[in-house]
Amino acid sequence: MSVESQTTNSSPIENLITEHIDIWSSAIKRKSSSGRGSSKKIELYGIKKLRELILELAVRGKLVPQDPNDEPASVLLECIAQEKAQLVKEGKIKKPKKLPEMTEDEKPFELPEGWEWVKLGDLSSDIHYGYTASAIPNSEGIRLLRITDIQDDKVNWSTVPACEVTPEKAKGYLLENNDILLARTGGTIGKSYLVENIDVKAVFASYLIRVRKIESMYASFIKVYLGSQLYWTQLYANSAGTGQPNVNATALKSLLFPVPPIEEQHRIVSKVDELMALCDQLEAQTESSLDAHQTLVTVLLDTLVNSQNAEELAENWTRISVHFDTLFTTEQSIDQLKQTILQLAVMGKLVQQEPSDEPASVLLERIAAEKADLIKQKKIKKQKPLPPITEEEKPFELPEGWEWCKFGALSEFINGDRGKNYPNRNEYVDDGIAWINTGHIESDGTLSKDNMNFITKEKFNTLRGGKILANDLVYCLRGATFGKTAFVKPYTKGAIASSLMIIRAYSFNLNGFIYKYLISPFGRSQIFRFDNGSAQPNLSANSVALYAFPCPPLEEQHRIVAKVDELMAICDQLKVSLSEEQTTQLNLADALVEQAL
Repeated sequence: MSVESQTTNSSPIENLITEHIDIWSSAIKRKSSSGRGSSKKIELYGIKKLRELILELAVRGKLVPQDPNDEPASVLLECIAQEKAQLVKEGKIKKPKKLPEMTEDEKPFELPEGWEWVKLGDLSSDIHYGYTASAIPNSEGIRLLRITDIQDDKVNWSTVPACEVTPEKAKGYLLENNDILLARTGGTIGKSYLVENIDVKAVFASYLIRVRKIESMYASFIKVYLGSQLYWTQLYANSAGTGQPNVNATALKSLLFPVPPIEEQHRIVSKVDELMALCDQLEAQTESSLDAHQTLVTVLLDTLVNSQNAEELAENWTRISVHFDTLFTTEQSIDQLKQTILQLAVMGKLVQQEPSDEPASVLLERIAAEKADLIKQKKIKKQKPLPPITEEEKPFELPEGWEWCKFGALSEFINGDRGKNYPNRNEYVDDGIAWINTGHIESDGTLSKDNMNFITKEKFNTLRGGKILANDLVYCLRGATFGKTAFVKPYTKGAIASSLMIIRAYSFNLNGFIYKYLISPFGRSQIFRFDNGSAQPNLSANSVALYAFPCPPLEEQHRIVAKVDELMAICDQLKVSLSEEQTTQLNLADALVEQAL
């Protein structure tokens, strides 16, 4: 059953979900760090905000109606106080220090009739740190629960390691049902876990804090509170440390906690579970829709690349263009369109061939003659002859007038100076000659203007290689970004770090098409023919020279570059429009949350 259909006898919050499904599901953020699959590359921001809203309404008393017949929370708090006093009397817990009185100014919002403000320490019999021990994987004995063992509010106890602890020592740390654990330091600070249905003996690690609740209190409601913005806002305000934030037991005891009547706590938890299930369903539907959309885009764009002739290409493009506005509605689909444009460009399918163009064979002969002349003038060194290109290296058929060749036939490859004169970081200066590394390559194919390193003229003059000229390209040879490339502009003078190589075409008229080739799917595929597969992948100038290169006539190269630039500008405009639309959706989701609160 779809989320939309679940509207019978629905509450105001359920109406808020179902009436605005398009906003919740369309409010999507692209993550800064991309993983595999649509669900990894994007954040379903609207649904995330909806989950936060449900928990916040829960702790504000706005999720379920109040029942005048409920015993007020003040009575529950009296029971809790008596229970704690009895535990102290029996010697099961130490007499707690009295927490400071709460002032009216401290209370962040007004509670419904029958609710009470307390501090988290008032609701717990004990808040203390875990046991310090080393984990012993694949061993029997008492388990050691770590924060890494808690994933999506669940623990797979069969994978939790054992630890060295005596039964006597373990007594103070053994986990019981309804214990609540909180991460107290690092990137997971504040992450919580409610222990339920535990059937093993386990202690908890030292970077966790246990909140042991009073019997009279409903543990599941405390867990709801620990997901609310009320909790997180206070936690971050109380966390100490900048580089490694942490929270201590004293700070946790002081967190403000809104206590509903016990009957309402149960109704709230039940409603939260019901609404979170609705969110799960909405999330699954949204991700499924995004995946289906991306599959459709992939299939249709592949038909362009696989077109056998101009007529088939035109037919396939017509099919796409009719649905253009519904196909290219995500950043991923637009990026894929860009890659398809580049692939069509290097396959000779982007612009029409002109019979009057000088064929690429003549261009290659002229380049070979120019290269021989440069060798004769001792401007470049004579290189080993490149092997002829094999049929296996030709993955597609080229148009009339094009030629397959080795990349090394078109360009000189220049490594940086890797000797004793290589600049150290302490030799960088505020202004001077550009010292270029991989991090300076921008996504638009130019070099950074803001974060460039500089070396002195004197240092530059000591370098024996790797000095750029105005029309060069730089190409990354190693590391995670190998294959990254850019023109050297805006710089006309500079030198490269050892991770880069200069690509200096024998004719600068070739640079535009060479750049499009290197960033195209086919150009990128050449990298992996020579990648050594190590943890630190790297290339060499010799391997780059062996890349298979589809060479068009020079005039067609210029037409291709112009057409690619024109189409890329359209794609970039699409992205701007998409970004504006997504910002609107995000703002609408935020506005719905504010309105509901």
